[in-house]
Amino acid sequence: MRPRAVVLATVIDAALIVLFVAIGRRSHDEDSALVGFLTTAWPFLAGAAIGWLAARAWRRPLAVWPTGVVVWAVSVVLGMLLRAVSGQGVQPSFVIVTALVLAAFLVGWRALSLLVARTRSRRHP
Repeated sequence: MRPRAVVLATVIDAALIVLFVAIGRRSHDEDSALVGFLTTAWPFLAGAAIGWLAARAWRRPLAVWPTGVVVWAVSVVLGMLLRAVSGQGVQPSFVIVTALVLAAFLVGWRALSLLVARTRSRRHP
């Protein structure tokens, strides 16, 4: 895989996790201080980084399986574990919402990318 695709996929994953955190903090009227934002974001960003290593995502960064699914699963599981260890909340409703939103984000963009690539290849053989 081209290095550009690896960098792009890494940036997209991180940006979508940051977007998830921003939406969540905004919807709960939490302050916009950088420290609070980073406190919420770091467990999921760390989880995504470990997910990238576990999936060896640099080999196929745009793949839905295993890359997208592994990055998503590790982001959620490790993110929740790190939140719990650091004294942050892990209420069941938050775990469910996190799992669903990050699935849509981290797996979803890869699925859309695959769909676009397949559509283009059918139009331009």
